[in-house]
Amino acid sequence: MSANLKIPERQKIEQIVLRVLESRQDQIISLLKAVDTQQSPLVVNVSARHVHLNQSAMDALFGKNSQLTKYKVLYNGEFASEQQVNIVGKRNRMIAGVRILGPIRDYNQIELSYSDGVYLGLDLPLKISGDHENTPGCTLVGPMGSIQLNAGVIRARRHVHMGKKDLEFYDVKDGDHVKVVIGGECGVIFDNVVVRYGANMKLEVHIDTDEGNACNLQNAERLEIIK
Repeated sequence: MSANLKIPERQKIEQIVLRVLESRQDQIISLLKAVDTQQSPLVVNVSARHVHLNQSAMDALFGKNSQLTKYKVLYNGEFASEQQVNIVGKRNRMIAGVRILGPIRDYNQIELSYSDGVYLGLDLPLKISGDHENTPGCTLVGPMGSIQLNAGVIRARRHVHMGKKDLEFYDVKDGDHVKVVIGGECGVIFDNVVVRYGANMKLEVHIDTDEGNACNLQNAERLEIIK
């Protein structure tokens, strides 16, 4: 027993395939985006208290023409140095052994958490790195001397570093704000996370020590950026 099967013409098959692809265009685009973003895994790191110094401050604290020596390479090209300083606030309380991050900067900046500020007696404003308007100062003590800074102590505003591909994928631009979801038993959604663009930047979210402890970041089960 045999049956005669009518095989569709090639042109008809192509038309059917084209219609299916067109009907699922949005799904295909989403899938391609998902594949592309795998090249930029989302990293969320706690940015512990640290210091940035210019060469003049380095000379005063560590000796003339002193240089930073690498202790640990960080995610986006910076490094934690072997050099450390002590920070003294208004209450004459001191936080000892705060690392300097390299490379050497054009300005002096101290980045602390809210809890650090309370301990030192400093009212720390939320600032983007480099914005020192209306910020308090402190005393820095090194092995070769000390300096008094009149400004530059901040609580760094939580932010996410992005490269060009990341901006395109999340459909944002430099200076925009996004939300970062930290899932888990102590999960939170961090609002007002500032987008910071850099041509050579890898996708990385920075939160401070207080924020990292609040969401139990080390045991996070989900990391996601939403708008």
